[in-house]
Parts: sequence; C-alpha cells; structure tokens
Amino acid sequence: MTRSRVPILVLAGVSVVAAEMVIAPTASAYVALMAGQRARALNGNFNNVPVLHSNQPEIVTGPGILVNTAAGSAIAAETKRPLRNPGYTFNGEFGVHMHHKYYPDDRSKLGGRRARGLLTLALIASNPGGSPVTLKFDRGSVKNSFQAPYHPNNLMGVKPLGKRPWNTGPGDATAVQMLRNELDRQLPSSVVIPPGGRKVVVSTVLPARGIANGLLRGRSDGPFSLAVVAAEETKNEAELFSVLNAGRLAPGRIYLNRIREIQMGRVFSRVAGVALGDAYRASISHDLQQGALHVPLTSTARHNFGTRDVQVNQLATRMVDSALNNIGTYGVRYDVTLNLVGSGAHQLVMSHPVVSGKKTFTAFRGSIRIETKEGYREVHVGLRSGESLALTDLNLVPGQTNAVKVSLVYPADATPGHLLSVVPVQQLAMLHRSKEQQREARERLDQQKDRTVQPKTPPPPIKSVPALTIAPPAAGTSTMRTTPPPPLLPVIPQQNQGYDNAIRRQQEWLRQLQGR
Repeated sequence: MTRSRVPILVLAGVSVVAAEMVIAPTASAYVALMAGQRARALNGNFNNVPVLHSNQPEIVTGPGILVNTAAGSAIAAETKRPLRNPGYTFNGEFGVHMHHKYYPDDRSKLGGRRARGLLTLALIASNPGGSPVTLKFDRGSVKNSFQAPYHPNNLMGVKPLGKRPWNTGPGDATAVQMLRNELDRQLPSSVVIPPGGRKVVVSTVLPARGIANGLLRGRSDGPFSLAVVAAEETKNEAELFSVLNAGRLAPGRIYLNRIREIQMGRVFSRVAGVALGDAYRASISHDLQQGALHVPLTSTARHNFGTRDVQVNQLATRMVDSALNNIGTYGVRYDVTLNLVGSGAHQLVMSHPVVSGKKTFTAFRGSIRIETKEGYREVHVGLRSGESLALTDLNLVPGQTNAVKVSLVYPADATPGHLLSVVPVQQLAMLHRSKEQQREARERLDQQKDRTVQPKTPPPPIKSVPALTIAPPAAGTSTMRTTPPPPLLPVIPQQNQGYDNAIRRQQEWLRQLQGR
C-alpha cells in the first residue's frame, strides 16, 4: 500500500502540538480538527426526481439556447457544428436549477460610462402531446446579483439568518426559500401548456457582469420538455420562442475543445443536462464516549475524508461538454440526522479541507437549519478553505439519544467537500489556540528577520566640484575679498578610510583657493 506523510495535530493536555506521522491515504486527515481520528460514512440516498441543470456555460456572452431537453440538436457558436440536445421527457415530479453569469462580447455593454447590457434568461416548457399539461409549483425562487447582492465583509463566519436574507448572494437567496419550502411571490403557482404549444415558465433580466440563480420544484400531470434560453432584454414570449426556434446555442462554451479531457475525468466542467435526485437523506448513530464524530456532509471522489462515501448523483442525460456527473449537487436538499449518545458540552462543527497548492478561497456561503430537542435555528455560514467553524453548541443529555438534524439546500456559491463533526468544546478551542500560536510564532520570526537582516545604506555619491577660475585683480582694486566664501562641503563620517581621505584633500584644496 502506498503511504504518504501528512501533517496532523496531536492533542496533549491543554495544548495542540504539531507532529507528523505516516498514515494510509484512506484515513488521511484532510482537516486539522479530525487529526488522529477517523470519519464515518453516511451512506445516505438520493431520491429519483429528475432535475434540469442549466449551468454550462456558466458565463454567457450573448443570446442563444443554453440547454434544451427536446429531441434534436443546435448549432454551437464556437464550432458552427451541431451539438445533440440532452433529450429528456419530464412527467410527474421535477426540479430546475439555473445558474449563469452575463459577460457580453460587446465590451460597450459592460457598463461604466454607458448603460449596461441586459439579457433575459427564460425557462420555456414545451408540450408535444395533444392535451394540455399543467405544471404546479410548491417551492422555488429566481434571483440575480442585483436583487440579492453578496457582501463578503459582513457574512464570513457563522451568523443568525434573518427573515429576508437577500444580501447573501443569489445562490444563497434562492436556496433559503427552497430550504423554507417557500414559493417566491413573483413566481407562478401553476402554468398550463397548450397542446403542441409552449409557455414561458419564469424569466429574469440579467444585467451585464451579473449572476442569476433559479431553483424550482414542481409536478406535472403530463409529459413535457424544458429549455433555457438567453435573449436581448425582452418580456415578449414570441421573441423568446424565436430564440428557441433558431436552433443556435448561446456563445460561451469554453469546454468544447476539451471533450476528451472531460471524458477521461481530467477536467471538470459544469453541468448541462438532467440529474436524478433533488434530495439526499442520511441518518447515523454514534456514541461520543467512543470518540468524536466526523461525517462527510458533502463529498467527492477527491474529498471524502477517507470514507470512500462519494455523494454524487448521476446524470440521466447531458450535453457533450457537460460534466460526467453532478458533482457539486447544486440545489439538492440535504437532511442529515445525527443520533448522539453522550453527555455534556459539545459543538457541531463544519469544516473544509486544505487544498494544497491553492490560495485560501471561500468554500461555502450558504444557509443551514439545525434542529434539536430545544427547537431549531437557522444560520448563515461563510466558510473558507481549510477552516473549521462551530455552527452551534450542543448540551447532550446522558442516558438518552440526542437527535440533531442538519438541513441545507446546497447553494451555487460552494465548493464540495465539507465535513460535519460533533466534538467536545475544548477540541475546537485547542485547534484555534494552536493556529493562533502558530500565527504569533510566524510574526515573531518575521520580526527577528527584520532586526537581524538590516539592509546596508550605500554611501552617498561624491558631489563633483566645479572648477574655479581666478581672474587677475583689476588695476587699482584691492585683493581683499568682500563676499563671504562658499560653504564647505559637510564632513560625513564613513567606514571607508580612502573615502575620508578624498573628502579631506578636497576641503584643503578649497581653502587654498579661497585664500584661507
């Protein structure tokens, strides 16, 4: 078995000491909080609800079709060749996830001194049958980054979630309404698609340099297909339908020249297709007297914390430049129940692994609901890579099972690979103390370097002295000087003896010229 050396933290008394040991990759401590301990697999399950994902291309540069599940194909702007549609017929329960940015090729539309360009994103439902089909929605939301701006300075860490958290970015704003089982009042509760016809389900106007995110959950009483299109700003259904009829894909498909790498798993693009599953449920029992609990809240093949539990739902159909599966599971609702046996003060902690070779980045910005016997609370979490944050305190009652349910709708502003832990309160405190001690030690080391390695100041250059021309005195004039002599050059102490001698000889020569 191949073994690797990874840094871990060893708990000793009231301090955390840096150490190093050899461990197998399957048990490697991706997260410092978990050092010397093992994670357990959740082994949960996705449901089978089909979800249209429109997230490739993420950055749209102009009008066209983004994804269409009707049979057929559309012409790619980049290659001028047809790409097959990810054909799929919905019937019954279904979901929708849309996430796009607008950066127009025409730079004059980017804003600044001129007005920004506006792009309409629209979800269109088509009915191929001979009877009307009704779509009914029970929850959903569509927001753009101007309706729901993200303010990073106030939203890192763990904070209580307000009633209308529309300042947390569009990805979180839509996920919050899905988490609360709400249907945004701007969205219809039902849409009827006429026989052989089409209907715009939802649309939003996206300003240049903006982001739009949409999540929907509904049910139909018959078969239909879905498409997402981008058009120059319009509310006219006929104009939106004409984009779909034109059969041309929107520009921005940057992965068309990397299809082979996608197929081999070397490159992860985003998703354009239909995934199976909009909810993930898991339950696990754990005796904390046997040690802390660590489970993957979201996991991938790369970040599963040694459990080999990969929470990825499969794609039923996809476009050729789409990811192979739905890593990231944007819009999926997670419900994880932890049945805990133990006593005393513990903390529920969320972590993200350190990604070697990369700078620290925001790994999660979203909302989480936590239910215990004492009630429930909602928190907004801004988590950086390599960080561990306490979501809430837990006071476990001995002699009984303490159920803790964690729920979230996975937001678009997140990078998968998140660890959920239940640890004694002192474990996280010692980790934070260790990191603070390491930071202080680095600062002291930097200060010592500054004191011991002082850059030497080079001596100033010798000023050149202009040659003096002494004219003979005019007849009948005195040779006594009536004006003061020019000032002497200052004597600057130096370590270089030759330099001192040169200055001294120059001063003596000037005194002779001045008749002194």
